[in-house]
Amino acid sequence: MRRVFPGYAAAPGMALGRVRLEQPARFSIDNTPLPDSEVENEVARLERAFAVAREDMAELRRKLHGALAREVGEFIDAHAQLLDDPDLIEGLRAMIRKGHYRAAAALKAQRDRLVAVFDNMDDPYLRSRGEDVDHVIARVQSALARQASSEEKKLATRVGEILVTESVAPGELAHMASHGILAVVAGSGSQYSHSAILARSLHLPMLVNTDGVLEDLRDGDLVLVDAVRGEVIVHPAAQDLAQYRNWQREALREGQRLAQLAGAETRTRDGRKLRLFANAERPEDIERARNLGVAGIGLYRTEFLFLAHDGLPTEDEQFHAYRDAVLSAGGLPVTIRTLDLGADKADAAGLVMTAEPNPALGVRGVRLSLRQPDVLLPQLRAILRASCYGPLRILVPMVTEASELAQVRRLLHECARDLRTSGHEIPDQFELGAMVEVPAAALNVRALLEVSDFLAIGSNDLTQYVLAADRNNDQLGKLYQPAHPAVLRTLAHVIGRARMARKPVCLCGEIAGDPAFACALIALGLEDFSMLPDRILAQRDALSRCDRKALRALAPRLLRARDRSEVAALLDSAQTPT
Repeated sequence: MRRVFPGYAAAPGMALGRVRLEQPARFSIDNTPLPDSEVENEVARLERAFAVAREDMAELRRKLHGALAREVGEFIDAHAQLLDDPDLIEGLRAMIRKGHYRAAAALKAQRDRLVAVFDNMDDPYLRSRGEDVDHVIARVQSALARQASSEEKKLATRVGEILVTESVAPGELAHMASHGILAVVAGSGSQYSHSAILARSLHLPMLVNTDGVLEDLRDGDLVLVDAVRGEVIVHPAAQDLAQYRNWQREALREGQRLAQLAGAETRTRDGRKLRLFANAERPEDIERARNLGVAGIGLYRTEFLFLAHDGLPTEDEQFHAYRDAVLSAGGLPVTIRTLDLGADKADAAGLVMTAEPNPALGVRGVRLSLRQPDVLLPQLRAILRASCYGPLRILVPMVTEASELAQVRRLLHECARDLRTSGHEIPDQFELGAMVEVPAAALNVRALLEVSDFLAIGSNDLTQYVLAADRNNDQLGKLYQPAHPAVLRTLAHVIGRARMARKPVCLCGEIAGDPAFACALIALGLEDFSMLPDRILAQRDALSRCDRKALRALAPRLLRARDRSEVAALLDSAQTPT
């Protein structure tokens, strides 16, 4: 019998396949006491499972590249640190040796205990971290289960299936996608989570917050996932299948049409020229972006150099990487962002950091760089040396007040002077900009503009800080909404002040490449966008449909909107042909 379950489209597309139901209960837990003779063998099984889980995550980390490596890599690094927690592993060994638990039962007991601890925390952010424990222990449970059954047989069943689950960690999603799943339907989750970002990058249709699917669907059910309209159809009718085939044909034509936009100028319907930049991390990202006709690299992330390195990268190693990025750009400007690490992943880079209760609000970005000149100065010197090879700008993350940027500028001048003294040819002028990603920087942007040559808005962090909603917290998916009027007013304030000061401002968060936000950003006055290379063509197309004059006239009403639905209605009215 045909049934329809509504959900939120987190990654667009459609897919037809059989249901693969994934729930924690799928792990078989044997609670019978372990005989003395099997204790050490069971400890060895547990340790092998941890080793396999670590290797799975390391392998996934190696496979990630481009901007995705940072977005998903942060999450994977945090999970990898949990796998190395000596207290967790030693506690499990003790449960097996002294309590005669079987490995799977010990894992479940530890999982239940730790999640209960997180659930009882008052701080919502810390409470949400219980989900990380859940994902990590589920990964070890999975590795244990693979020791008892044929992994190849288990993976083979994923080809052509639709994953239906309560939630899915980014690493798990990437692993299953590589084995042929067609789409994901999650009972919870956010459109802006790391898993959703990964699904979009993999072109894997994904629905989140799809109520009732775990209770009502069964393994093997035939389902049609429609992540365009936001619904999953169980036992689709002939008309649904016809609609799916039409979508497939249309998607093929659309891909061919968008391909023709490569290299074209980006203009609104009424002729206003816009600039599309690319977010990049490696020379291959830059080359791909150039082929699509970008105006430059709006955000070149440098974290990968530190995260992929055993210890801190040297000044020369960094110089070679930045020089190659500039050369790859072929004369287009490259905006290099200084290190944006914090306590949640600094250990992976060999930086000595004290564990912080809330890393998102802790020592990260420029706060970390200014505390550790042995890290910042070699990076600034390397960037300055690379600036001889082409146009280059320097962007500083997590700025809260103008004095932080002023300190960086002073250090830059000192580095330039020392380099010139030692014979390096350093340009006389270099542009220094600030990322606006915390409310303090946005509200006090006039002071920031006095010491900045340009601004870049990091809308991902800015949104979560304005709304006090972690975008990776599945329970807050309905709260993390960049179209919230408060976020739009904050963006409008920053863009407006930068325009008044006649200084460039670019937006480089997720919404910059989301066609659904094209009209809103044009209405706010944005003219520079930076996004993943694979978003360039679709966003260029969406922007070309915007009537800038009409949208700008709408801005005052848009900024008085009371909620997201009013924002959406106003934007729809402005784009409706008359």
